[in-house]
Amino acid sequence: MLAEVLGLTGLLMGGALLAGPGGSTLAARPAGNGPAQSSPRSHGQGAAGSAAAAHDSVGGLDRNLLAAATLGDLELVKRLLASGASAQAADERGRSALLVAVYSRHTEVAKALVAAGADVNRKDMESNSPFLLAAATGQLELVQQALAHGADLNSTDSYDNTALIAACEHGNTEVVKVLLKAGVAVDHINRQGWTALLETIVMGDGSARYEDTVQLLLDAGADANLADRDGTTPTRHARERSYKTMVKMLVRVRGH
Repeated sequence: MLAEVLGLTGLLMGGALLAGPGGSTLAARPAGNGPAQSSPRSHGQGAAGSAAAAHDSVGGLDRNLLAAATLGDLELVKRLLASGASAQAADERGRSALLVAVYSRHTEVAKALVAAGADVNRKDMESNSPFLLAAATGQLELVQQALAHGADLNSTDSYDNTALIAACEHGNTEVVKVLLKAGVAVDHINRQGWTALLETIVMGDGSARYEDTVQLLLDAGADANLADRDGTTPTRHARERSYKTMVKMLVRVRGH
């Protein structure tokens, strides 16, 4: 088996698997507030030297595992793991095989990697983790699996968003339900000065799924009057956007 797997090195492009040292970011936040981060951090010997050193430290089996996870080839992933590839394999930007599987929505591959011991909280150089990314992209099954395998409820991304804020931003209502039940802090304030409630109103489109998300947050005890840095409350944000149903929800809990 090992010889057969190693024979796939050429087919899977050997070292150039996901993106070269100057390649684009694989797992940037799906949508967000604040400046985009598009380049890896540089250290003493320069970005190119650091990337080359990191790249050289990744073994052939691990590089192939990263490629197989990106492609969504479940059987190959299983064979590589059985042959000695590390479930913690990561590229020069810190992107683990599990992270790229979540990013590419390869659910079964991601589940196999978690079962093999992949860390659901491991972050890349831009503070993306499999758990946070699954929540942001609405992958309910993977969020549930991450929670069952030690997901850090206090973990935040580069914008200081919890998994709950990320899910609310994108109106991922079913994920929001699961995260609230798991105990993610409902009133955490991110780098923009927004709570999950504010994120739902400001970043959403006012549609039914965002209305449902607002109600879930209020039912979970979200502070309806916790204002942003400018002193604008959730109710006022909803009024300014003519989100009448949200305004009614907020007024019912004494929002002003």
